[in-house]
Amino acid sequence: MNVLGISAFYHDSAACLVVDGAIVAAAQEERFTRIRHDPSFPFNAIQACLDKAKIGAADLDMVVFYEKPLIKFERVLQSSVNVAPRGVGPFCKAMPSWFADKLVLPRILKREIRYRGPVLYTSHHLSHAASAFYPSPFSEAAILTVDGVGEWTTSSIAAGVDNQIELIKEIRFPHSIGLLYSAFTEFLGFKVNSDEYKVMGLAPYGNPVYVGKILDDMVAVDDDGGFELNMDWFSFQYGERTTSKKFHGFCRARAPESKLEQVHMDLARSIQEVTEIILVRQAAYAGRLTGYKNLCLAGGVALNCVANGKILASGNFGDIWIQPAAGDAGGALGAALVGWYSTGAARQPSEHDSMNGALLGPSFHDSEIQAELEAAGLPYEKLGENIDQAVANCLDLGQVVGRYVGAMEFGPRALGNRSILADPRNPTMQRVVNEKIKFREGFRPFAPAVLREHVADWFDLDRSSPYMLLVTQVAQKRLLPAPEVEPEGLGKLGVLRSDIPAVTHVDGSARIQTVDIQNQPDFQSLIQAFHSKTNCPVVLNTSFNLRGQPIVCTPKDAVQTFLACDIDVLAAGPFLAKKPDDWTRQKLPKPKPFRRPRRVGELRRFGIETAVLFTLVGLVAWFLPKTPSMVLAAGSWLFASFGLLMGLLFPRGLRGFENRLSQFGAKANSFVGYLLFGAVFILVLLPTSIIRRLTGKGPEPGYWQDVAKMDSDLENMF
Repeated sequence: MNVLGISAFYHDSAACLVVDGAIVAAAQEERFTRIRHDPSFPFNAIQACLDKAKIGAADLDMVVFYEKPLIKFERVLQSSVNVAPRGVGPFCKAMPSWFADKLVLPRILKREIRYRGPVLYTSHHLSHAASAFYPSPFSEAAILTVDGVGEWTTSSIAAGVDNQIELIKEIRFPHSIGLLYSAFTEFLGFKVNSDEYKVMGLAPYGNPVYVGKILDDMVAVDDDGGFELNMDWFSFQYGERTTSKKFHGFCRARAPESKLEQVHMDLARSIQEVTEIILVRQAAYAGRLTGYKNLCLAGGVALNCVANGKILASGNFGDIWIQPAAGDAGGALGAALVGWYSTGAARQPSEHDSMNGALLGPSFHDSEIQAELEAAGLPYEKLGENIDQAVANCLDLGQVVGRYVGAMEFGPRALGNRSILADPRNPTMQRVVNEKIKFREGFRPFAPAVLREHVADWFDLDRSSPYMLLVTQVAQKRLLPAPEVEPEGLGKLGVLRSDIPAVTHVDGSARIQTVDIQNQPDFQSLIQAFHSKTNCPVVLNTSFNLRGQPIVCTPKDAVQTFLACDIDVLAAGPFLAKKPDDWTRQKLPKPKPFRRPRRVGELRRFGIETAVLFTLVGLVAWFLPKTPSMVLAAGSWLFASFGLLMGLLFPRGLRGFENRLSQFGAKANSFVGYLLFGAVFILVLLPTSIIRRLTGKGPEPGYWQDVAKMDSDLENMF
C-alpha cells in the first residue's frame, strides 16, 4: 500500500511516501525551488518521492494532508471576530489563499499530479505526534508536541501504544510557546518561522535578567507546564508584527542586521530559559499523565535542542526520541503514517528508529555529478574508495570541505551528506566558516559530529544523538580556560576554549551529532579516517548552504554554492574538486517560484479559450458607437487569431504568454479578493464581534484542556 503525506500552504511544504509501513522517501519543496521555507504546493517534492519509489500518482492508494483546513478556517474566522476591527488587514490578505489552495486540495492534486484517489485529512498535532512516535524505537511512550499553532492546538500531550495514538490534553491558540518565542525572535531583529535557532545560539552570551519580568507580566505558567499569555503584549492575532506597542515599551527592539548589544543577548537568554522551564514542566506532566518512561517530541519547538537537553537531564524519562524533521515538514511524514496505521496495520518493534538516518531525499548518479563538475570547468580527480582519506587529509591541512554524497537529508539539519566540514581543533575555524563561507553572524555555533563510541570521552553524554537535536557540555577534561575575546558585534566576553574550540560554544556547550555505522556508514568511515590521522574523532559539521539559502539538493546546487564562497575543496560523490586558478567568487542565481510546465493539451485548450474570449470582445466592440471601437474590435480579433493559431498549430509557443497572463490574473484575483473579504469583515465579522463582546463572550482561556476527539480523527474534508 502506497500512502503519500503532504504538508503545504503555510511554510516548509513537504511530501513523504510510505510504502507498506516503511518510510521510503521524504523531501522539502524548498530544496528544489531554492526558496527558503517555500510554502507552495510541493510538486517537486512529491515527484521526487514517486521517482525514488519508481511509481506514479496512479499507484497511490491514499493521500493524507497534515491538518484539517475546515477546522483551521474556523479558527481564523473566530480569531478575527475576537480581535475585530483590528484584524481586517491580515484577514483580507489570508482569505484568498484559503479558497485558492487550502480548501481545494483534491482539485490541486488532480490538476498537478493527475491523482484522483481518496484525499484524507488528519489534525496538525496528530501528524506531529505520529511523526514522533511511529518512527521511534518505543512500543509505548508519552508524546509531547509543541509548535506555533495547528488548527487550534499549540501544545499537546498524547499516549502512543503499538499502532495507536491517543491525543489527551491540549493548550489552544492564542496561547502558544512557539509564538511567544517567535515574538522575541522578531523583537531581536530576526525572521519569524526561520531564525528562532539564532535566538537559541545567542542566548549563552547573555544573562537571564528578564526571566522574572516575562513570567510576571507576559506569561503565567503552572507547575504542569500549562500557561496563558497576556495578550496585551502581543499582536500576532491582528497585525503583521508579533509584538504590541506595550512590548516595545518594555525595552528597545533591535533593527535587523544592526549591532547586537548586551540587552539583546540578555533577552535571548531570558526567553530561552522561560521556554526551558515550560517545556521541562510539560514533559514531566506528560510522563505523569501517561505513566510512560519514554518520551517522543515533535513540533517546531522540539528543534530547540538546548531545551531538549534539559528535558533529558531532568531524569524524568528513561529515554527520549525527537523527530529530526520536527517542524511542519515532518507533518507530511506523520500524515502518511497516520494514513497507513488507520488501516489497522501492525507496528513492528525495533531497537532502532525507522528514519533511515533521515537520508530520505533524492540521490544522484556519479555521472550527473561529473557532468556538473565539467560544465563548471572545475579541476577534479576521481578517487573512489580513497575519497575519505583524501578528505581527512584536507581537513587536517586546515581546509574547509563541502561534502555532497548519497541521499539528501530530510529536515533542517545536514547530517553528513549535504555538509560543510572543517577541523574542530582549529581555533580560527568558527570565524572562517561563519564569515567567509556562510556569510552569517559571528556568534553562531557549529555542531560536532563525533563517532558514537567516543562521545562520552569528549562530551557529557553517553547515548546516541544521530540527528543533532541535543545540546550538552563538552567534557570537563577537554575544556581550557581562555582569555577574553571580542567576537564581532558582541563585545568582550569570557569564553571557554577546549581541545575542539571550533565546535565549543561560549558556555562550553555543543550540539551533538553522534555517527555510527547504523545511521551513517559513509560519514562514519570519513570521521574514522580523520580520527586515525589526528587522534580526534570529531569533525565540525554544518549545512551545505549559504546564509538565506536552502541546503543544496542537486549536483548543480553544490557546484554553484562551492563557487559562491570560500570552501576550499568539494568532495562530490567519488570526486575531489578544487577551484580553478582564475576563480572569482560567483553569485548564486536568484530563486524562482516553481511553475509546472503545462502539457500540450492544456496549452492548446488555453489557446482556444483565448481565441473565443477575444472574439466575443471584438464582437461587442464592433457594435459600439465611435471609431475607437473598431480599433478595439480589430485588435481583439488579432489576439483571437493568435490564440487559435498557437493553440492548434504551435501550442508550446503559448507558454510565456500563458505564464504572464496567469501572473496578472493572480494579482487581479488577490486585489478583488482583498476588497471582497474586506466587505465580509465589515458586514459580518465586525457586528458578530460587537455582539459577542456585549454578551461577555471572548477567546478561550489557556492551560491544559481535554482534546476533542472529532479534531483528531482521520477524515474526509466534509
